[in-house]
Amino acid sequence: MKTLIVHAHPEPQSLNGSLKDLAVSTLEAAGHEVRVSDLYAMNWKAVVDAADYGPEASNPLKVPLDSGRAFERGTLGPDVRAEQEKLLWADTIVFQFPLWWYTMPAILKGWVDRVFTYRFAYGVGEHSATKYGERFGEGTLAGRRALLSVTVGGPQSHYGARGINGPVDDLLFPFQHGILYYPGIEVLPPFVVYGADRITDEDYPAVAGAWEQRLLTLESTEPIAYRPQNFGDYEIPSLHLKEGLEPAGRTGFGLHVRG
Repeated sequence: MKTLIVHAHPEPQSLNGSLKDLAVSTLEAAGHEVRVSDLYAMNWKAVVDAADYGPEASNPLKVPLDSGRAFERGTLGPDVRAEQEKLLWADTIVFQFPLWWYTMPAILKGWVDRVFTYRFAYGVGEHSATKYGERFGEGTLAGRRALLSVTVGGPQSHYGARGINGPVDDLLFPFQHGILYYPGIEVLPPFVVYGADRITDEDYPAVAGAWEQRLLTLESTEPIAYRPQNFGDYEIPSLHLKEGLEPAGRTGFGLHVRG
């Protein structure tokens, strides 16, 4: 298995840094190839601008069209091209990051904004009266798997069905479904460490053991059963879930998960 780890935490000695290092050593010991994109260590540029698209940048800038044209003509910035090549190389992508203000760190969102360009991660496939592109289960990155490894400051009860912060699956839905599943990546259930700021040296071995177990079962873990767009569950072109397919009592994001 070839695994890309995308790491987003500014402190190498943090819990996130330790989990990233443990992922590398565990996977390599199991015979897997591993590459790491350590965004802070790379001084990753987190903002999209005309420099990303070189001679393909228009004036005024049109981000989707310009990014797609630069992708097709091979004129994207070298840092963006390198990350796209890593994604195409990988079988599995692990994202290691803390949950900050209910979402990913800005540097990781900036990685998505710049790397998931038009004609690479979206805007691919047939667009017609019967098919609305290859996305949500299809696309450039189909056949790959992803896992979010997330540290959370609050206790687990705060992120339950009745917790004040909302269910963690809802908080992660925009990343897991809207970013990763969109270009075809299958998404595994996340690995979440709660109460991260209160973990002691005595607590860490249990966290590390659970993380090692998840890493060693990446290939056998069933992905979240998100509904694919073009295989009968949705009306085209409205993309409304067909009547009668919703599980009893389920609403919101949960409608888009089968079973």
